[in-house]
Amino acid sequence: MTNPLFKPFTCRGLNMPNRVVMAPMTRAFSPQGVPGDNVAGYYGRRAAAGVGLILTEGTVIDRKGSSNDANYPLFHTDKPLAGWKNVCEKVHHAGGRIAPQIWHVGMVRKPGTGHFPDAQSDSPSGITHMGKAVMEAPSTTEVEDMVASYARAAGNAARLGFDAVEIHGAHGYLIDQFFWGVMNKREDKYGGGLAERATFAAEIIAECRKSMNENGGKEMPLILRISQWKQQDYAARLAETPEKLGAFLQVFVEAGIDILHCSQRRYQEPEFKGSDLNLAGWAKKLTGLPTITVGSVGLSSDFFGAFAGQGSAAASLDDLFERLDKGEFDMVAIGRALLQDPNWVTKVKDGRMDELMDYDAAALASLS
Repeated sequence: MTNPLFKPFTCRGLNMPNRVVMAPMTRAFSPQGVPGDNVAGYYGRRAAAGVGLILTEGTVIDRKGSSNDANYPLFHTDKPLAGWKNVCEKVHHAGGRIAPQIWHVGMVRKPGTGHFPDAQSDSPSGITHMGKAVMEAPSTTEVEDMVASYARAAGNAARLGFDAVEIHGAHGYLIDQFFWGVMNKREDKYGGGLAERATFAAEIIAECRKSMNENGGKEMPLILRISQWKQQDYAARLAETPEKLGAFLQVFVEAGIDILHCSQRRYQEPEFKGSDLNLAGWAKKLTGLPTITVGSVGLSSDFFGAFAGQGSAAASLDDLFERLDKGEFDMVAIGRALLQDPNWVTKVKDGRMDELMDYDAAALASLS
């Protein structure tokens, strides 16, 4: 019997040999925003070892306040894009498939940081997650320019030959700040109830698709990453019921999204009482779209400890295989386990579970 993790998957022009996705993980190894050969090698090793689809670390769009670290890779201007073309070619040469995650950190950024320290940060309403007004709310025209910035990045991905594009709409970054009523107090088309607060992302999806189509990417899937939790508040929830979640997600379906990437701290946790379905399971049930699950897959603890220097022991994958086989979700994103060991997929495919490595936070210090 074929392990469900190793069944092929197809969406638009993306043909994956298995259901394994490398989760996007911020690495900050791109000085002045330019990914070098070391970054290309890092992704290339995982492509050669059988990852079905690589989602890159977050790559920042061309709004000057989009980044809070000058070592985060840019996804605009000549040198960074040449670096990403090299990454894409190395992954393809190794037989892999790759999608950039396009990203804007929003008010997570501290003033004076990033590639353009003098730039103003972007936000929905100029209000922090603590409810404090720290700047004027951007005008409707300024928000529309934020939308256009994402679209330009998606067009760049199509021109460079990437296989898909992921929009980062999770974890308390800019798009998620528009979703979150705590930070979005707008009274124009981008504010209101949860479904209305999804308008910003819906416009980004539609404009990214248009830009991809215009740059040779009609067959590229467009992925949206979402989460309930925020780095500003781990207990935050956008939708308290399946009905509210369904109405929220339907906005993205109508905008033209192809795949939903549903982030949880621990993938095995039920999203709502009365059902064992996780967030990806509910998203698939409510929309009919293919979904990616992610969150501590193959490890015993969630990833927040990694940034405090904590490791995590390898854990059983039996529950994951069972859920995938039942069709609860379609793909599985692997983060720290793949960061630690580029050969994770090969070991799982060969049944060498005893060779799976514990995660050591020291792995964050290099591009192994």
